[in-house]
Parts: sequence; C-alpha cells; structure tokens
Amino acid sequence: MEQTIVENGVTETQLLPARDDAYGGVVVEMEKPMDPNFFHKMLKASLLQWKLQGKKVDFDGIIVCGVSISQLSCGLMEQTIVENGVTETQLQGRALLRIPGVVVEMEKPMDPNFFHKMLKASLLRWKLQGKKGVWIKLPIQLANLVEIAVKEGFWYHHAEPHYLMLVYWIPETINTIPAHATHRVRIGAIVLNDKRELLVVREKYGRFRERGIWKIPTGILDQGEDISVGAKREVQEETGIDTEFTDVLAFRQMHKYFFEKSDLFFLCMLRPLTFDVKNQDSEITGAQWMPIEEYAAQPLAHEDWMFKDVSDLCLAKLDKNYNGLSPLPITSFFNDLVSYLYVNKHDLNL
Repeated sequence: MEQTIVENGVTETQLLPARDDAYGGVVVEMEKPMDPNFFHKMLKASLLQWKLQGKKVDFDGIIVCGVSISQLSCGLMEQTIVENGVTETQLQGRALLRIPGVVVEMEKPMDPNFFHKMLKASLLRWKLQGKKGVWIKLPIQLANLVEIAVKEGFWYHHAEPHYLMLVYWIPETINTIPAHATHRVRIGAIVLNDKRELLVVREKYGRFRERGIWKIPTGILDQGEDISVGAKREVQEETGIDTEFTDVLAFRQMHKYFFEKSDLFFLCMLRPLTFDVKNQDSEITGAQWMPIEEYAAQPLAHEDWMFKDVSDLCLAKLDKNYNGLSPLPITSFFNDLVSYLYVNKHDLNL
C-alpha cells in the first residue's frame, strides 16, 4: 500500500510495511530482498511519517545496506598461511574457553575484498587447527562486511545497539553453539501500606489501556540489573514512591512471549517508605492507593491470572504469614562478584 508525503518540497512514495506494537510504536519485519537505495528512501519517508504520528520505533531484525568505503588499514593483527604455494593473510582471533573456537573482534574499517580474502584464509587455518565455532563481532560502522560473511556461511547470532555478532560452525557435526538471550525478565511490584491498600497504576499503553484497568506497577529489568533493584526502580519511576524490597512471592515462565523469546515474570513484594503518589506522565495516566477488595472487584480480576493471583498473594501475605524468597548476597569460588540467591529466610532462620 503506497502513501505520499512531502519533505522539503520532495515527494516520497511507499512507506515501509509496519504494524503497531503495544507500547505506542511500530514494528517493521523485513523478509524480502530490497535495493539499498530504495530502502533508504522508504526508511526516511517512513520515519518522518511515524514521527508525525507520535510513534516510538522498533525494528525487528537486522537491516543491511551496502556501503562503499575506500581501502583503509586493518586494525587486526595479521598472520600468514600458505595454501598451494600462495601466501594468504589471516584474521587474528582469540580462543574460546568452553568451545574450541575463535572470536574475531573487528574495530577499524577494512576494504571488503581484502576482508573476504582474509576470511577465507582464516577459515581454512581454523579448520586445520580443529576449531569449531567462529564468532565475528562487527560494529555498526562495518555493516558493509556482513554480506561477505553471510555468503561464506556465517549467520546472525545476536545484535546489540552498536554491533552484530555472526557465527559459523566449521565441522560437519551437530552445531553446539548456544542460543543468545532466550528469556526476557520482567517484574510486577506489590506494594501495600498499613491501611491494606495496594499501589496501582493505569497505563497509557498496553493491553489494559482501553479498559481503564488499575494494575500493579510492572516493567522490564535492564541488562545487569538485579530483581530487587529493578522492582524498586519501576515503582519509583511510575508512582514516585520509594520502597524497600522484601521478597519474591511467585514467578511465572511463558514461552514465545516477545518476538519468539520466553518470558520470566517475578511478582515481588515491597514495603513503602514514602506515600505521596506522583505518577509518571510518559507511560502512566494515573496512580493511587486502592483497597485490596476494590482491586479484586475489577471485572478483569476474574479473567486474567495476574489480577487474581495478586489479590490472593496480598491476602496470604497479610493474613496467613505467607513467606516468599528474599535475596541473600553470595560470592563465587571463582570470583568476588556479588550475586543473589533467593531463599525462604524465615524457615532458614536467617
């Protein structure tokens, strides 16, 4: 379906096919090959249109466009090997500990033809050395090298905002390269005051928006963030309430939840330290303290597992001495990094 918009007097045609997500943005799923110049034109027009619509934009997938660069010096260490009397230059990689493979981290620009020559020679050497997995980490400015690696048999493993990781399995055996980021971790925060009132919010986006439902604060943990820290952060961001983390009351695992990834959802109990509610305007339309009975009486409480379980857990915590799992700081034999073991401290007398 084609649309036209005008930017600086230039008419742009054909917007990228997109669907709305649950958070006020759009998702573009690229499947068929496309001319890079035509894609660039469509992308600029689409971004302008989505900006005018007030969208937040997410892209699912890796988008590669050919970029020509002049031949520049290679930032990698060089080695030479000889095949059929011809000297070849080899990519320098570092060894992996768990899998007998190598990791190549590209940093500086490289002529694509030179990279292709080095890659083929390197794969031959690594095969002779008995290596198995090959990982190439390409920063975003070297996206023009992706197509070359893919044609040599590499595939996407994962991507971060500033790099793409490609992998290759050398031997003719079962591929044992582990998958990346199999789960997303989320929290739900149960905050109760002394009046048996529950801290609840109304979301600006999401599946509960149109039904006007009051729900507990929820959110996604940041990378490297502990459950307890993330729960306190989400409550503070959405309601302005400072809290103390006490325990994890329950958790749920669901598969194929977010772009085919599994989801771990932890229901956490927190103790309020402040009580004046200040809702977050960007994502929340309202926040308040609500009696547990009123929360449980909402129509959706009988249809959605989370609403019913939150009500039951609140009452069990208040009236039946229900004990969850509290964080216990521990260190490993192998390093001094602090992690957290979640245990029932009450029954362990901790």
